[in-house]
Amino acid sequence: MKFIVSSSQLLKQLQAISGVLNTSNPLPILDNFLFDIYKSELVVSASDLETTMTTRISIEAKKAGRIAVPARILLDTLKTFPEQPLTFSVDESTFAIEIVSDNGKYKLAGHNAEDYPHIPEVAGAKSLELPGAVLLSAINKTIFATGNDELRPVMCGVFCQIGKEALTFVATDAHKLARYRRKDIAGPAEAAFILPKKPLNLLKNVLGAEDTRVKINYNDSNAFFEAGQISLICRLIDGRYPNYEAVIPSDNPNKLVIDRMAFLNSIKRISIFSNKTTYQIRLKIAGSELEVSAEDLDFSNAANERHTCQYKGSDMEIGFNARFLMDMLSNIDTAEVLLEMSAPNRAGVLFPYGSPDSAKTEDLLMLVMPVMLNA
Repeated sequence: MKFIVSSSQLLKQLQAISGVLNTSNPLPILDNFLFDIYKSELVVSASDLETTMTTRISIEAKKAGRIAVPARILLDTLKTFPEQPLTFSVDESTFAIEIVSDNGKYKLAGHNAEDYPHIPEVAGAKSLELPGAVLLSAINKTIFATGNDELRPVMCGVFCQIGKEALTFVATDAHKLARYRRKDIAGPAEAAFILPKKPLNLLKNVLGAEDTRVKINYNDSNAFFEAGQISLICRLIDGRYPNYEAVIPSDNPNKLVIDRMAFLNSIKRISIFSNKTTYQIRLKIAGSELEVSAEDLDFSNAANERHTCQYKGSDMEIGFNARFLMDMLSNIDTAEVLLEMSAPNRAGVLFPYGSPDSAKTEDLLMLVMPVMLNA
């Protein structure tokens, strides 16, 4: 079994799917790429049992076949080659692999492809198609709010609600929440599922490199994404997502409008002087003035800044975790933001403010729980 492939094209496609590979796998075979060889196409798969990524590469071959190829040594070798054709020869009885370049020969031990886990098929699936830029935006604006508590797995992923009038993505860890809704995209029928964090991060890398449409097939157990030459299939998180709408306060009489970057940079500076356990900062709002402050009593560190703002409501003081606010402000695109509040012990709700072109189709809401202020 023999095939010829471009070294740079093979490296590019293998790097696109190599993020699936874990440093320690439950099955040794998962340290390999699965090569499915056809006469004009090489289909390469990488898997960690929960998530599988596949890519397609043009090749020259006379005979079809399958082989599992050690991933790390192959990637390290390909990174050293300039662009050139490489000839792969596989001994089908011993699974030995020989790679021939312009200057030399390299031998490595492959493995029986039959030992590789079966790639699941999405049977009885419904489908949805959307621009890659929309999915990328949805991931970026929600994934930072996912939790890390393995005892609450449903909160470790992004909740996807497909409706007949809109598409909604939600993430929360009980301290912060992000909801991204697209009013211009709808599905054939209502559905809801929870996507794990790892495959979404892998999709981010693919979608950032390619401007393409994404086809999503989904059933009760798996979701299948297809974008250009790359396919990804992942097992959905099983469980019931909490009723996130119930925690979003609807009556917020205190409304603060401020320049987003000025607010973000101020929080970055002030947080340096905050307690490194709580990252607590204090917002004191009176009239059209906002004071941002923090102190770390253990080290006698303190800082405060004053900013002008637009404010409607009662004078108030409220505390937030600086890291949560920075994550949210970094994932909003508008020049100004609107922070709505009701009381120092109630959640604050953050919105983009202004009239961006996307306002008619996008609806972004971010919620952050307050922290108890020191006296």
